[in-house]
Order: sequence, then C-alpha cells, then structure tokens
Amino acid sequence: MSPVWRRARTVAARGVRDARARLLGAGRRGAAYGPDPDLVPPAEPLPLSRDRVAEDLARRGYRFRLDGEGDVTGTWDGNRFWFLLLGAHGEILQVRGRWSGTIAPQARLSVLQAVNDWNRDRVWPKVYVREEPDGLALYAEVSVDFEHGATDEQLAATLSCGLVTATQFFSTVGALTPGD
Repeated sequence: MSPVWRRARTVAARGVRDARARLLGAGRRGAAYGPDPDLVPPAEPLPLSRDRVAEDLARRGYRFRLDGEGDVTGTWDGNRFWFLLLGAHGEILQVRGRWSGTIAPQARLSVLQAVNDWNRDRVWPKVYVREEPDGLALYAEVSVDFEHGATDEQLAATLSCGLVTATQFFSTVGALTPGD
C-alpha cells in the first residue's frame, strides 16, 4: 500500500472515530453533556398504551394501581387521579384528578368563580364542578390526542402537566374552602 493510500485510510478512520465519539457524547461537547442533539435522530413516536403510562409512573417511583375497570389510578397530595385512554383507538391520554376536599354550601359561589377564572386564564387543566350524591365534586383534566403515537418524553410531559397543574388548582380551591 502506498504512503498516500495509507494516509488517506488513517484520515478516514480518524474521521469515523471522531464522528462516532460525537454521536456518543465525547469530542468538542464533552461526554458530560451527552450526545450532540444535531447528530442524534429524534425519537420515534410509539403507540399509546396503559403499559407505557404505568412504566413512566413506575420509573419516577410513583405508587399506583389498576382499578376495577383496568385504568391506572393513584393518589397525589391526597387527591385521586386516573390516567385514562379514551377515543375509538385509545389514542387520547387523559389525566383526570378529583379533589379530595369538600365544598361547603357557603363556598359554592366562590369555588364556581375560581373554576371560571381558572378556565378563562389558563390552558391546563380544564376544571369543572360536578354534582354527586354527597355534594359537589371538583375535577381537573388534561387531555392530549396522540393519534400518531407519543415519544417517551411527550408521554412524561403530559403526565407531569396533568398532575402538576391539577394539584396547583386543587391547592387554589383549598384556600377558598375553610376547614379542608
């Protein structure tokens, strides 16, 4: 092999090695920062499933169970949450929370006003009051259509959004209802 070809092969091998190192997070950005986002292909969306929801919650160390209807459910800050797959093909993920508090008759108007203000001023969660046998119940929902699937990051973000924003609203209403 001629010196010119040997040099070309060495340069090519170095280029491949450097490109591989950049993909794996080494090189100019440093391994501590992870792969260069310009060189890493985006994650492919995967079909939504109860298993994926449960895996994400378990990965975070959250406690949950399947209820009698097979829905993932759990309690966060004392409030019951459900993680429902809705739609004809289970493509809509809904995080639904029910406030554990009670709405006293004298607080009804202030709670209804808080619900209206929240829905007017914020995108998430949708909140509403529903008449139930033991009085008024307060719910919060975040729903996202994942007809074409969701990446793990999208799924995690939706679950977090539902839990965090509903819990924020329940705290807001708790301040309006003395005794809870």
